[in-house]
Amino acid sequence: MARVVKVFRTLRNNWKKSTFAVCVLSYGGYWLNGKYCDSVLRREACLVAREFGRQQIAPQERLRKATVILNPAACSGKANKLFEKNAAPLLHLAGVEITIVKTDYEGQAKKLMELMEQTDMLIVAGGDGTLQEVVTGLLRRADQDTVCNIPIGLIPLGTHNTLSPSLHLLSDNKVKDITSATLSILQGETVPLDVLQIKGEKEQPVFALTGLRWGAFRDVATTISKYWYLGPLKTNAAHWFSTLREWPLVREISVSYLAPSLRPPEVNPQKPPRPNLLSRIICRLQNRWSPPVEEPPKVEEPEQWKEEHLSTLELFIQTQNKNPMERRVNDSLMICAEPDNFTVGEYITVGSKKVEDSSAFTKDSTKLEASACQLQLPEGAAGFYNIDNEEYEAMPVEVRLLPRKLRFFISAERREQLLALTHG
Repeated sequence: MARVVKVFRTLRNNWKKSTFAVCVLSYGGYWLNGKYCDSVLRREACLVAREFGRQQIAPQERLRKATVILNPAACSGKANKLFEKNAAPLLHLAGVEITIVKTDYEGQAKKLMELMEQTDMLIVAGGDGTLQEVVTGLLRRADQDTVCNIPIGLIPLGTHNTLSPSLHLLSDNKVKDITSATLSILQGETVPLDVLQIKGEKEQPVFALTGLRWGAFRDVATTISKYWYLGPLKTNAAHWFSTLREWPLVREISVSYLAPSLRPPEVNPQKPPRPNLLSRIICRLQNRWSPPVEEPPKVEEPEQWKEEHLSTLELFIQTQNKNPMERRVNDSLMICAEPDNFTVGEYITVGSKKVEDSSAFTKDSTKLEASACQLQLPEGAAGFYNIDNEEYEAMPVEVRLLPRKLRFFISAERREQLLALTHG
């Protein structure tokens, strides 16, 4: 007992050192526990991937080939290590022959897509910027109708991974997100996603999976990191300081748009069985005796453009890829514009919410459904667009929807969850 009392007395007399030691040991234990949990997640994922690798293939069948576009600069330069440690082993265990292509500078992925050879799947390991470059390079190819049939897998390694929640179940653990995304690629389930074609007067078209954003909230979001020293108050502070420089932050824009088009019925990719010989003979004789009447070619009606003049704090033209399992009557994009009558307090509140989810709009916002739209900025207007979180100079553009243009791998769990939300 005397020894215990002596220990406690020593700790009390050296309370500063004791407190420091407790903090170091607590942090060390937390760090080691995190490493152990990550190791367990990797082991479980490897066991699942090994089952895919044990599946037998025919003698004349070759291994699946995958081209990986990896951005090493993503995730503050940690993307290469994260991929090699968490995703690459799963692909190797599953028997996938992978070719890793690393980008060295911004915009290189677009050029790499022009040189990409035939592959069974395309894997994008990066964030929103890498994905947007890959999609743009892919759809600029002369043989885009062929390469668009290549399924695309997304491994979320970037700072912004806007599309990932539509395809995977996300968590607070980076290792779990990467392994689950890789396993969804191995499972092979895909879902079609819409693409936006954004074309200026002179520039080549840019393609986006999320949307185009323009306005005051976008501009403030780019300055939030400057107020890092304010901690959790930096978001509100950035919005408040912007009101001191200029208020109101209303933008004028002219939007012309086309009505949405009806969504055609989904075609079954499996070919129907060939009819028997007798049925084919009867069908040929019927066509010979009474040939089908050819319908006259349909005359294309001129496009009916409607024009709206909007006064708004922010304009967002977005796809409906947030829930790709939702059954819709029309193939359409959404034009959303915030009202122009916010008070300063409302502006700060709404802006803070948009930092978390840029696609969230207030109840009073203007929402238009369209198949294409044209943006005309007022003379002298300057600024920038955010296209899939990548910055582009603002200019008059035409935005067209390419419905169900690309197919992406989706996890079975996320598919079931989205279906439940749709039916619910």
